[in-house]
Amino acid sequence: MTVPNVLLSGIVGSTAYGLAHEGSDVDRLGLFAAPTAQLHGLHPAKESHVSKAPDHTLHEAAKWCRLALGGNPTAMELVWLPDDLYEVRTPLGDELIGIRTAFLSARRVRDAYLGYATQQFRRLESRGDGSFSADTRKRTAKHARHLKRLCTQGLALYTTGRLTIRVDDPEEYVAFGERVAADSSAARPLLQQYEDAFAAGPSVLPDEPDEAPVEAWLHRVRAHFFTEAAPGNPARTTGRTIAGSGPRPAR
Repeated sequence: MTVPNVLLSGIVGSTAYGLAHEGSDVDRLGLFAAPTAQLHGLHPAKESHVSKAPDHTLHEAAKWCRLALGGNPTAMELVWLPDDLYEVRTPLGDELIGIRTAFLSARRVRDAYLGYATQQFRRLESRGDGSFSADTRKRTAKHARHLKRLCTQGLALYTTGRLTIRVDDPEEYVAFGERVAADSSAARPLLQQYEDAFAAGPSVLPDEPDEAPVEAWLHRVRAHFFTEAAPGNPARTTGRTIAGSGPRPAR
């Protein structure tokens, strides 16, 4: 998949969490900037590009910001990755990492992480007592691992203001997944534990995200990628140029 103006991209998912096993897919997530003039034309830029084999998702900068401001766990992890997992990093991408805490709010983090964990639990409940195919059992164990991860990461983010991507003890997550694959009801006590922990708090996060620095960053992106084409002439850059804004290796 070739998408221009990628600002930030890295390896996410099971590989990033330390939960990958032989045969696991390698998931990549990133964001790109649409040419600013294209945002105002008859044919707006696509907001997302998704490819499979390899799995790679790229969101347009504004869409990614909206997802992150809503507390979306998948979007959020892009700006909290360990340095070695970034594959594209630009100055504008580094600026975004620098304002990552502006996206956080107590209510949205709680609702998003607990909401996604509850969705995983509903999937587990729908599969009954574990008497299903080997493939379904593997998917069930995977969903259970991610339920536990969402609860653990979400509560840490809620109470400390920091998101840790790699889990502390991968084997603990694997064992939990196997227990739940054998009996889906084994997930209920863990979900209840974290629901109670979120309710008890307290959270270090503000009630609402700080949109001002996010808006300012997005304006810098739009200025940098603003071009206009005079009739009969190729497009020319008219926006402010930021030195070295092309992709560079992760530090």
